[in-house]
Amino acid sequence: MIESQKYAIVDIETTGHSPATGDRMIQIAIVIMKDWSIVKKYSTFIHPGKPIPLFIQDLTNITDEDVKEALPFEAYAHTIYELLHDVIFVAHNTDFDLSFLQAEFKRAGLPKWHGKKIDTVELAKILFPMSLSYKLADLASDLNIPLQSAHRADDDALATAFLLKECWEELLTLPLVTLEQLHKRSFRLKTNLAQLFFDALVIKRNKALTDEAHIYFHKIAIRKMAPTRKDNDETVVYPQTTEQKLALLLKGIPNFEERPQQFQMMDSIWEALNYKEEHVIEASTGIGKTMGYLVPSIFYAKKTNQKIGISTYTSHLLDQLMQNEIPVLEQALGQPIKIALLKGMNHYIDIEKFEKQLKTLDDSYDETFTVLQTLIWLAKTETGDLSELNVSGGGQLLLDKIRKTELPKTTMPLYDFYSRAIQNSRQADIIVTNHAMLLSDLVRNEQIFDSLGGWIIDEAHQFIQAAINQDEKIFTYMNWKYLFGQIGLNEDEQLFHKVRRVALKKQLLNSQTLDQLEKRYIQMVHAFDTAIAALIREVKAFDKRQQKQLQKIALFITDLELAHEVFLKVSLSVQQWIDDATSLIKQFTSGVEELAPEHEHLIGQWQYIVNEFTIKLAEWDEVFLQQDANYSCWLELDRRSVPGSIQLYKKPIDVTSTIGKLFSPIREKAAIVWTSGTLTVPSNERFITNQLGIHASIPIEKLHADPGYYDGAEVYIVNDMPDVQAVSQSEYIEEVAHAVTNAVRMTDGRCFVLFTSQDMLRKTVDLIHESELLNEYMIFAQGVTSGSRMRLLKSFQKFKHSVLFGTNSFWEGVDVPGDGLAAVIVVRLPFSSPEEPSFKARASYISQQGRNSFTELALPEAIIRFKQGFGRLIRSSHDKGVFIVLDRRIETKSYGQQFIESLPPISIQKLPLHSMVQSLQNWYNDKR
Repeated sequence: MIESQKYAIVDIETTGHSPATGDRMIQIAIVIMKDWSIVKKYSTFIHPGKPIPLFIQDLTNITDEDVKEALPFEAYAHTIYELLHDVIFVAHNTDFDLSFLQAEFKRAGLPKWHGKKIDTVELAKILFPMSLSYKLADLASDLNIPLQSAHRADDDALATAFLLKECWEELLTLPLVTLEQLHKRSFRLKTNLAQLFFDALVIKRNKALTDEAHIYFHKIAIRKMAPTRKDNDETVVYPQTTEQKLALLLKGIPNFEERPQQFQMMDSIWEALNYKEEHVIEASTGIGKTMGYLVPSIFYAKKTNQKIGISTYTSHLLDQLMQNEIPVLEQALGQPIKIALLKGMNHYIDIEKFEKQLKTLDDSYDETFTVLQTLIWLAKTETGDLSELNVSGGGQLLLDKIRKTELPKTTMPLYDFYSRAIQNSRQADIIVTNHAMLLSDLVRNEQIFDSLGGWIIDEAHQFIQAAINQDEKIFTYMNWKYLFGQIGLNEDEQLFHKVRRVALKKQLLNSQTLDQLEKRYIQMVHAFDTAIAALIREVKAFDKRQQKQLQKIALFITDLELAHEVFLKVSLSVQQWIDDATSLIKQFTSGVEELAPEHEHLIGQWQYIVNEFTIKLAEWDEVFLQQDANYSCWLELDRRSVPGSIQLYKKPIDVTSTIGKLFSPIREKAAIVWTSGTLTVPSNERFITNQLGIHASIPIEKLHADPGYYDGAEVYIVNDMPDVQAVSQSEYIEEVAHAVTNAVRMTDGRCFVLFTSQDMLRKTVDLIHESELLNEYMIFAQGVTSGSRMRLLKSFQKFKHSVLFGTNSFWEGVDVPGDGLAAVIVVRLPFSSPEEPSFKARASYISQQGRNSFTELALPEAIIRFKQGFGRLIRSSHDKGVFIVLDRRIETKSYGQQFIESLPPISIQKLPLHSMVQSLQNWYNDKR
């Protein structure tokens, strides 16, 4: 019989993060749970002895008024201490809650609390490895746990208690072998999860149930492949009329609103698929583009028994398709849609590599943690796509070691997820993939793509960037140095030392062979260091010639006078090391019948390093030794960290021929439909289609939402901003900061402020912080606030009064529906910097052909980005928002009108700043 555990689930709210600098508690809640039932609740406000900061009030909804009658912590200390007697302490981030509480106990003269602890963040990360976020509110939403007011201690503690119980119930669903593996490795975790895992293990062993849901590879439980869904025998007929389309979609979407342009898009694609034609559709926000191409694609696939391929740019769009639109259409059709998500091989896990990884016992915390996440994920995942896993930075290193890199040597085993994906795609109606997969795998002409009846290329304007990225080569100094460090000399006790020790002990290799390999390593590192030193000398010589002393340098390799033989020597010495290192593997493995598991893992690590150097060598040759007129190659470094900051990029200048090679065979036998919200610009309608290699005879069908869709939008052009070339940068930034603070205050925040320069963004944010005019707002700034783009966006959405300052990547692909976004402020028209190397190379290429690089590249690219920026604002017919342009060039330059013409037909007002602020205030008050 398992002894019942007693848990105290604790949450606190505070004035800040550091009790040492005077931060204090403002609320505490404790939920006592025994036998997985709540037996007691305790909650109280606490007076912090000082005003609660405004941003904490915004976060917690706890005001100075709420704590006015409360007492200081000392008055409650003994009660709280007693409640925590003889319990397991549980919190969602114990490092914060428990350490803060310990500091308060100490201040109140009480002894340090001792006992076991469980962190539900650590626990949830292991048990729900596919969750996008481990914030309490996000987990509560995912798991249907009630959470009335996030960041209120009473509600948070209760939600954490339910989360703990949910985790326990999840443990009991896991296969026995998975629980055994969890328990075996759990002693390396930061909190006391081992007992929890053991309790679940005992229950599971006593039940001794048969497991029908998994297959097993050694001691790894893997979810069985789902059986292929059967079509019902009903034939489906494409809905030709408006009434038929309405009747169909109302079955899946009860409140579906008819949009004539969406129905027109369906008919255009239906016709293109049937006649195997190429077609281009610009479908603006508001017409329902995704459903517009899905309906005809599915009907065509079912009618002809030919697959349709759908390619999108981002994984976000792939997920949206699979989770939102497909289930709706299945309900409307009344039958399953067989859909396969297919990605490149290295997206999938290699189970055999992972099984070898399990045999090693010298893992770091990050690796141990990621192993546990992966074991649980394998019992659940249907795809085996490693991108489903939400792991730490250190965990990513482990995932890179267990990626699939080659096909099975014999049959496709049942546990192989890449084989499953191929099998699924052979039986599918629709194959969903991304542009990168199309570009890399279609070239190989895998059998699966031969029978496709047509392709829908969504976000078609991004296909150009995907083609550039696909052919991009990057050299980074730090990557090479990291790999050198992994190998090391014998005295360094790294991988070479370990391999040498085993090889000599088992008499698999003699010392002369190993000494020769070490000598090759020394030669390789020396040649590399010599080449890098030569590169740095050339950069300094170039600087001297240019008389420039910039902190960050970006310059073309063609500007440098590099000695070819120095870089060739690196290539030759690396190849010699690879040859000898590969020979070592052969001698090591042929010397014995079967390697011990730990030795097999060691050779696996060695093989991984050899493979990495093989890739690095190809990159080195392409960057330093191969000249190609269709590529630009440039170097970037920061003077403050040389050589560590050295990076080299090699990108294609023109990808039209690459895209052409890909689609030429498809054009001969299947339809291709290109679609996007932004495919044209005024006065250069075929800017995108020309780069995609689409023949000039193929028209662009433009489908735009009804003007009423944009009734909630206003555009303001501030016409008294200074000319950036007529004033100093600091004066201009002062004016920008003044305009932004005014606009933010008038709309209560919820603004995107879009820049084209990271430097200007940083200086503007610094000035706003100094002014303290937006102190009551949460400010998130790309490149200033830590975190990825999606993390910044999520943080922005969590606060009522927040402002997000962003550069290039926030101009498109970011959705903030509804009231989450009130204003988009464009600081500068989004022209690429003329000194940005990739842009500079493409502009130079156009100029050399006697064409105008401004009208043919700079202007249309900027307009596309501008249209995308506006697209962030209105995501549905109910959205309301203002689009504010601070760049006076939109009014003073001849090309400015093209930016205005690129916007939907909506109200545009040109006003001085003070009038704009007044108008904005009136607009916002009316909206409320």
